[in-house]
Amino acid sequence: MARISVPPEPSAEKPLRADARRNRERVMKAARAAFAEHGSDAQMDDVARRAKVGVGTVYRHFPTKEALYAALIEDTFAGVAARSRAALENEDAWQAFTEMMWDAGRSLAGDRALAEAMQADIVVQPSAAVHELQEVFGTVCERAKAAGSMRADAVVDDIPMLMCGIGAAALRKRHVCENAWRRHLAIVLDGLRARPDCTALPE
Repeated sequence: MARISVPPEPSAEKPLRADARRNRERVMKAARAAFAEHGSDAQMDDVARRAKVGVGTVYRHFPTKEALYAALIEDTFAGVAARSRAALENEDAWQAFTEMMWDAGRSLAGDRALAEAMQADIVVQPSAAVHELQEVFGTVCERAKAAGSMRADAVVDDIPMLMCGIGAAALRKRHVCENAWRRHLAIVLDGLRARPDCTALPE
């Protein structure tokens, strides 16, 4: 399962009945646990068992495993974006940026499906959560550069690629130390911080 697309925004769909909405929430909660544990190897039958619903209920809400996988990733992006909004209230732009990066790192480390998605060749259609996350990161990066705390040649497009590396570190089973992704992220942040002797980045 290498290529997925995010489903339409909920506002564009017919509102669910209360019982259907509860079932969908149960399926999403169960799926998050299953995919966090097994990644893309998680099965719809397992999701149904965890949610204590019939597998037909799962398929009514998500016609394919790819659709469910995409919905989970979109939901995770939405959560990271919402928490990142709070960082805009921090007057220290560098601290705001590092808080956002650590939050994103924890999301990757705790969710195998998301970490796998960052490594895969994934097509994600434009969505409110993705746009919001890009907007917030862009704003905080520009603030940090203006304050002189982030290297001037860093760009917001660097962030997704750097987070791919964090995801890879989170997925690795064998490390010299536990939670090696934290070391990786600390090195990344150190490389993004402004200092007089920074090596210029390639164009």
